[in-house]
Amino acid sequence: MANYHVTPKGDKWQAKQPGATRPSGVFDTQWQAEQQAKAWSQKSGGGEVIIHSQDGRIRDKDTVTPAKDPFPPRDTKH
Repeated sequence: MANYHVTPKGDKWQAKQPGATRPSGVFDTQWQAEQQAKAWSQKSGGGEVIIHSQDGRIRDKDTVTPAKDPFPPRDTKH
């Protein structure tokens, strides 16, 4: 399982695993960093990709299969 954080790095975006000293990759756009982080996570057996906004706050979290979502959405429709 592999988790990644997508965070700003100057005028670019990086995909970095928690606790890593160097990013796994640096990209021109947030979308590119997010897509690559999801691909790497899926190849490693799934995990969480946490996307941060420009100010560093968490904007979104995506569970990459085959990992299980720790907080799945609750559907009230039957």
